[in-house]
Amino acid sequence: MQQVHHAGEQPDRRDVLTKALIRTAISLGVTNARLGRVLGLSPATISRLQGGAYSLSEKKKEWELAVLLVRLYRSLDAITGGSKEAAMAWLNSENKAFAGKKPIDLIESTEGLVRVVAYLDASRGIV
Repeated sequence: MQQVHHAGEQPDRRDVLTKALIRTAISLGVTNARLGRVLGLSPATISRLQGGAYSLSEKKKEWELAVLLVRLYRSLDAITGGSKEAAMAWLNSENKAFAGKKPIDLIESTEGLVRVVAYLDASRGIV
């Protein structure tokens, strides 16, 4: 499904978000199974997504959830100064702000994903 873009041509939004999502999952150590739970997609669909045979649809909930996950990554990347190790450690550590739960576990529900993103956005805004 990879498309070649010519000079001045805009890449397809679906392809851009799909690629960003895959890079996000890899960078944060999110397994395919967990990614499927976050997005509400089957393991087979996640495999097709990674293989380029499936792109996210703007008309489905998967789009909004993918945007939130990429936003989580961008915020965490900014806070940790680009350290993948620090980002993964934060995601996989119990957090008092989340009643001792790990953010990686919370992101599997929409409510949890929104809470984690809001927390990171608020933390990022502190000067």
